[in-house]
Order: sequence, then C-alpha cells, then structure tokens
Amino acid sequence: MAEYDFDLIIIGSGAAGLTIASGAAQLGVKVLLIEKEKQMGGDCLHYGCVPSKTLIKCAKVRHQMSKAESYGLPAPKLDPVDFSKISAHIKSVIETIQPHDSPERFESLGAVVRFGIASFTDAHTIALAPQDGGTPEHISGKIIVIAAGSTPSAPPFKGLDQVEYLTNETVFFQQSLPPKLTVIGGGPIAVEMAQSLHRLGSQVTLLQRSANILSKEDADMAEVVEQSLREDGINVITNSSIEEITKDGDQISVHYGTKEHPAQKVTSDNLLVALGRTPSVHALNLENAGVEFSKKGIPVDEKMRTNVPHIYAVGDITGKYQFTHAAGYEGGIVIANAVFKMPRKADYTLIPWVTYCDPELASIGYNEKRAKDAEIEYTVRTEEFASNDRALAENQPEGKLKLLQDNKGRVIGVQIVGIHAGELINEWVAILGGKVKLSTLAGAIHPYPTLGEINKKVAGSILSEKVFSPFTRKVLRTLFKYRGKA
Repeated sequence: MAEYDFDLIIIGSGAAGLTIASGAAQLGVKVLLIEKEKQMGGDCLHYGCVPSKTLIKCAKVRHQMSKAESYGLPAPKLDPVDFSKISAHIKSVIETIQPHDSPERFESLGAVVRFGIASFTDAHTIALAPQDGGTPEHISGKIIVIAAGSTPSAPPFKGLDQVEYLTNETVFFQQSLPPKLTVIGGGPIAVEMAQSLHRLGSQVTLLQRSANILSKEDADMAEVVEQSLREDGINVITNSSIEEITKDGDQISVHYGTKEHPAQKVTSDNLLVALGRTPSVHALNLENAGVEFSKKGIPVDEKMRTNVPHIYAVGDITGKYQFTHAAGYEGGIVIANAVFKMPRKADYTLIPWVTYCDPELASIGYNEKRAKDAEIEYTVRTEEFASNDRALAENQPEGKLKLLQDNKGRVIGVQIVGIHAGELINEWVAILGGKVKLSTLAGAIHPYPTLGEINKKVAGSILSEKVFSPFTRKVLRTLFKYRGKA
C-alpha cells in the first residue's frame, strides 16, 4: 500500500472546506487544508454573505430613516452617505468573524493549514506553489477534496473588457458611492446590490434579460420584489438585450435593446456586473488527475465523488447550488463517505434559500415552476402579510406566503415574500424536514403578535376546510341534536 503525506487534502477554505477540515481533523484524520488567498473563510466571508448582508443592513437603516414620517415621526435631515465609512464598517464585521476561520483555530483541531496555489500533478499529488510564485512543493494525499469555489462571471459583451466594472468582489470596498450606477443582471446579487446602493444614494438602472427579475422564482413572488424596487425609484428594465458597452471619459454607456425600442443606452458613472458565477476549475490542472470538468464545473455523483473515486468536489465548483449552507451540507456528505466510509447521498429536495432584498424572498422545496417542470400535480394555498397584525404594526404589509401541496395533500414547497421571510422559512425547514403534520403546526401556540403566525394561519386554513365541512356539521347535528345552521 502506498504511503501518502496526508490522509486527506482539501483545496479551498470556504464553507465546505472548513466543514470537512474541522470534522475530519477531530476524528483523527491527518488533514492538509490549502487556501490560495491570504486569509481563510472563502467568498462568503470576504466577498459574499457577510459583506452583502452588512451593506444591506446599512441601506435598510437609512431607508427607514427616510421613511420616518410614515411612522408618525419627524423627518430627519439626512446628509449624503460617506461610503468609505460604510466600507470600513463592512471590513470591521469581516475582521470580527475572521478568527472563527483562522489557521490557528483549525490547527488547534489537528489540521495542517498551508497558503498557496494548488494544482494536480497526478491523481494523488498536489503541487503547492507559494503565493509569491516560488518553487512548488509536491504533496500527496490518499483522498483529495476540491472546494476551490467560483469567481464572478465575465459575460462576452462587446466592449466589457475595455472598461473597469464592479463585481461582488469589489463593490463593498469602494471609497465613494457612484452618483449613477448601472447594474447588469436580475438575480439575487444584482437585486440586493441594486436596492442597497440606490437606498444609500446612487441613481440605479437595472438591466435584466428575462421578463422578470429573480427568474428562478415564481413570477407572482418576484413581482412583489420588482414592485418594491420600482417604488424605491430604481429604473428596472426587463427583456433587455445588451449590444455593446462603451466608455466616454469617466462615463460608461451600456447599449441595449428591447422589443419595443431596439436601440437604447444608459450612461452612468460605474457598472456592476452580476450575471452569475464561474466555477474555478482551470488553474487546478484537473486533466493531470483525470478528473472530468467543464466550464459549468466538476460533475459529481450523489456522494460528492468525481469520476475519480477518491477525489471529491463540493461547493460552488460543482456548479450546482451556490449557497454557503449547501456547501456546508455537502461537506457533511463527504465526511460520511470519505471518513466514516458510510454511504450517504446528497438530497437537495428541501434545501432553502433566501434573497435578502426588501421585502425578502425565501423558498424551500418546489415552487410552481419547478413543480411544473417535474410534472407534479399540485394545489396552491396563500396567506397575505396584509392580514398579519405584526406586519401591519411594522408598516410592512407587502407580500404573501404560498404553499404547494401534491394531490395527496402533502406539502411539497413553501415560498414567502415579505418582511423577514428568511427567518420565517426556518419553521418550514423543521416542519418539512421533520415530516411534521400540518395539524401539529395549526395546533401549536404561536406568540401574538408575531410574523410567524402566518405559518400557523396557512396550516389552519387548510385544516379548517375539513373541520368545518358540511359532513362534520351533519355528524354533529346527528349526534348532539345541534340546531344551528346546517
């Protein structure tokens, strides 16, 4: 049997890599964790979840201040935003969290942490090149996990390579806010950033190629968010086709067309491109290990294995569900299969996700689009936030909850668009994951007034049709001689 330097080598210290390194090291596995950047934590900590949610909070606070009169409060005098101070605040939040993902912490658990650029020389050997470009060191591993993440996509728009533009890796750390900003994209990152930067003071135009923003969501749910963007003052242009990007001095123009108006342009001080992410596959020399890959990522089976059985891939690099919580979940799948040697398959049926716009949009299980694609027969039940007393007290009655049931009455999905939807979906994570009956939810005591009552109410409305049915009334009249309305 071959002797390897390490039992397990992990390339990348994002959510998946850290999950695997922590679990495996504490189980007595000899682990090497490799990170190409100067700090651990991956995109989520440095360019994604943490900075974006911090920025979103800053923007929401300012927006609420601007709406003070709608709460019966005096209108405050709001000075222009100094974005350098917001950027400093974002950095301070990252620095506060950074110790959780520090080399010292993971080395204390038993892992070896090395910084450098990793690439395959063969199926069991990694060439680790120093970040300063020095001579690579060759390190072997019995099992190798690729968790190298992704980078912002650079679409092949004519002229894009001739201008400097923002992505999620640069937008948080600008020293000033662009007076005018064009956002290309209509997915979660585009929507979150467009709304936040507009609320902080930028005049924003958002260009989306589809008929709706958040095109993976049901149109009626996405429309609630789109209406909010428009009410904020964002110029949302859908069904647009980008033709060319040009620069004139300090100004950037995006030339685009729609069916009604084929030749238009929008000019701004800066451009934010948010059209998805590209798996970071090319620098790894995967062909040296015989690992199959494409520009869409590394294909894996249900156990997170590549076509080479001892090499796993997890997180964004697979091109599947590009969420931090999905990456962490996949890390657990690898621990079960690679360390415990217990067959465990990934199941994404009940993976939740949230777009942190205002109002938030959260989802778990099937929405109508996915149910139709899967040819599942379903019925829909909705509850409006306008009927929730806490939402009214918070002055945020926009949105609704939508629940899907199959033809056997089983809940197959829930979508929520409204205030704190991302928190409200967590109750459905437990309900659907734990196979809790709707009768249990309907009978549970929820504190009043809370937004969570909307979950109880939709369950109660389904059960009430059975409890208060004509059949039930007939039985009770027969048994107890009740004389009320039949």
